[in-house]
Amino acid sequence: MLKDDAQATGVTWDLGDLYRSPDDPALRADLDTAGERAAAFAEKYRGTINVPSGPDPQWLAAAVAELESISEQAARPSIYAGLLHAADVRPPQHGALVAMTQERGTDIRNALLFFELEWIALEDGPAQRVIDSDACAHYRHFLAMLRRYRPHTLSEPEEKILEAKANTGPRAFARLFDEVLSSLQFDVEIDGERQSLNESGVLALLYDGRREVRRAASDGLTRGLQSHSLLLTFVFNVLVQDHAVDDRLRSFSDPMQSRHLANEIDAATVEALMSAAEAGGDVVRDYYHLKRRLLGLDEVTDYDRYAPIFPEAESVGWGAARETVLAAYDDFSPRMREIAELFFARRWIDAEPRDGKRGGAFSASTVPSAHPYVLLNYTGRVRDVMTIAHELGHGVHQYVARERGYFQSNTALTMAETASVFGEMLVFDRLRRQEHNPKARLALLCGKIEDTFSTVFRQIALTRFEQRLHAARRDEGELSAQRLSELWLQANEAVYGNAVRLTENYRWWWSYIPHFIHSPFYCYAYGFGELLVLALYEIYQREGATFVPKYLDLLAAGGAEAPATLLRRIGVDVSQPEFWQLGLRPIRALVDEAKQVAAGL
Repeated sequence: MLKDDAQATGVTWDLGDLYRSPDDPALRADLDTAGERAAAFAEKYRGTINVPSGPDPQWLAAAVAELESISEQAARPSIYAGLLHAADVRPPQHGALVAMTQERGTDIRNALLFFELEWIALEDGPAQRVIDSDACAHYRHFLAMLRRYRPHTLSEPEEKILEAKANTGPRAFARLFDEVLSSLQFDVEIDGERQSLNESGVLALLYDGRREVRRAASDGLTRGLQSHSLLLTFVFNVLVQDHAVDDRLRSFSDPMQSRHLANEIDAATVEALMSAAEAGGDVVRDYYHLKRRLLGLDEVTDYDRYAPIFPEAESVGWGAARETVLAAYDDFSPRMREIAELFFARRWIDAEPRDGKRGGAFSASTVPSAHPYVLLNYTGRVRDVMTIAHELGHGVHQYVARERGYFQSNTALTMAETASVFGEMLVFDRLRRQEHNPKARLALLCGKIEDTFSTVFRQIALTRFEQRLHAARRDEGELSAQRLSELWLQANEAVYGNAVRLTENYRWWWSYIPHFIHSPFYCYAYGFGELLVLALYEIYQREGATFVPKYLDLLAAGGAEAPATLLRRIGVDVSQPEFWQLGLRPIRALVDEAKQVAAGL
């Protein structure tokens, strides 16, 4: 039963739609069957794809359909294991299940690898005829995307070695990072009482209204990270170097090139996005000067960035948060509310904070034959309500795109944040319309501004840090924790200037961010998504109800078409540098509105 408390006590997910338990015989049966099917697939199709005139389109379409089915069946166990491990890293059997499913999955993928390599090796003319055929219409984008990797693909024996070694290389270090951060306890002293908190708990205190509590949280977080700095620094060095080796083997000329390729975006567009955000960064400094005056401080430090400007309101109970998000979704589209409600009603959400649980939040798309699952750590703050809206946006997107199948349901990262950020905007807009108290309205505006800054300007700074990190690792060799901290401060000081003083503690905060570990150069996608959604929201405000079906069609397309193609249908051209200014203007408008409300108090 859902409880309306500020900790979402008892709100845990039910993974039974994947498997009943780690010992469910169906899990190992899926791996066994997928392995047998992969062997039969290889016997049937090996040597029939890269043929002089190209394969028969019907033959290839049947092969891809079978390949997709096998791949989904093989992925299901490892996805389940990953979710189980994220919910609690402490039981050794959870980690063992992750390792076992990864290893079995590698064997299956290696058995199927020949198909992708034969398809990529096929000459362009015959390949294009197959792609353009009616028989392959459903898989057209998937087949075209595979061929973009042609210059970066190795021989079959080499690819098999890299896949097998990944389990004891980058995947192992990523798992180690997760387990260390999830098990860390941070000691914080509040009102003379020492508390031991997990990562989510200590980060939540950075939003506390009492400055001494925020400072204590900053100290506790830093001490905890420093106590494991040797290990965390080593993990960063290993994974950045592994990325460099992979780039060299695959002939990627730049550390970001592989991410751009996966995101279906060119480097010039990304640089235009990042440069536009940096050029518009004066709005960040302007706002934090305002916040310093509102807080009555001589200076704003890093641990003051998210301080509430007025004494915090009562915590928002889980039930109230649920209704707020669902009502905002319903304002836009009853269909969106209907889908979002499934996550609550069917226990597709794990929300209670607890020891051993992974920090932060995510929505896992899982497999089309099941449904997405959402993980978050709810602590009752208004910001957590926005997190629910964000992750449910992902969930709705992933749910409606399931019809595209396992290969094409997930969109590129450049589009992955579209529905999540749009969901936040729906909730914010509803709350802003309902709020007439000037102080509460100003608090709401400041919260949204700060979240937007985190999603745009901070994420661009994180990307600049990654660029410097990868460049320094390649030029200087293994980097010390102090060198990593220098690079981190350089990137972040460019955002805040003289408006926020970054303390010595802040130097260490690069070491807990999982995106650097799991998905190098993911972060610019947040900025892309935020500015894109701010522009889309402007279109929605102009068009009203006629925009809704176009937006839902955009989500339902998943990754079956290129992002640029999908966006052009609703009048958006991200290749134009001017487009990003359209997304930056509403941010300035929010800050100006906050100034006006503050002046009226």
